[in-house]
Amino acid sequence: MTRFLRSEQTMAFPHGRLIASRDGVNYVLAPDGWDHLAGPHPRRAIPVSREDAEDWCEREGWDLHLLDEVPATTS
Repeated sequence: MTRFLRSEQTMAFPHGRLIASRDGVNYVLAPDGWDHLAGPHPRRAIPVSREDAEDWCEREGWDLHLLDEVPATTS
């Protein structure tokens, strides 16, 4: 199951950044897709619903299909 979070706002990212957590591994949405985040998600990241993540993508001009493309962990 994938959970979505939004990082805190910064000058560079006034709406925060979208983070996905899948199987305990965290990814941040970047121009070239999902980038792996080493370690835990940022302390001040807040959980958001799938609908809120979709709203974030629409506001930022990202393709909604990216929400379904969070990498699966491999063993």
